[in-house]
Amino acid sequence: MKPPKMSKETSMKGAETQKKLAPDQREELLRVLSARFHKHMNRHKGLEWAEVKPKLEANASKLWSLHEMERTGGEPDVVGHDNKTGEYLFVDCSPETPQGRTSVCYDREGLESRKEHKPKNTAMDMAAAMGIELLTEEQYQELQQLGDFDTKTSSWIKAPAEMRKLGGALYGDRRYGRVFVGHNGAQSYYGARAFRGSLRV
Repeated sequence: MKPPKMSKETSMKGAETQKKLAPDQREELLRVLSARFHKHMNRHKGLEWAEVKPKLEANASKLWSLHEMERTGGEPDVVGHDNKTGEYLFVDCSPETPQGRTSVCYDREGLESRKEHKPKNTAMDMAAAMGIELLTEEQYQELQQLGDFDTKTSSWIKAPAEMRKLGGALYGDRRYGRVFVGHNGAQSYYGARAFRGSLRV
């Protein structure tokens, strides 16, 4: 017997259900995020956890995305607040590139251009599945003003469309006390490079 076809509405509800955390996961994530928020107040001067927490509790899908960031080693934390929209900006703040996302090329087009030794995934595909965005070059530079990140690793960052059309992609790292933005072919991948993402809540 063939399984009944799911309507589009039912399918969407199923996807939403998958993006909800179990109560114990939710409470543990909120505990971890709160501890990190209070430990690194320099990243969000003037902001209060008491104002951030209700936003998280009211948005199950954003909590799920933060859980994915945490699960893959990103150590997300608040780094800003949009006064116009009221949204808080979370960014991966792990000292080195998130270890659960390494060995990925930049995007699907880059992956498919490889004839052999293809990686299992891409930075853009992983970010989309997690519900987050790759950091832009500007965001990466701003993050590096809050601490020393990627001193031994590197992270893919969002490439301008005109660069991507020419086959290139960008990555950032910190070496010798300075922040560098370099370029590679989008098909490249390395065991010491993942990507850092952002999420608005």
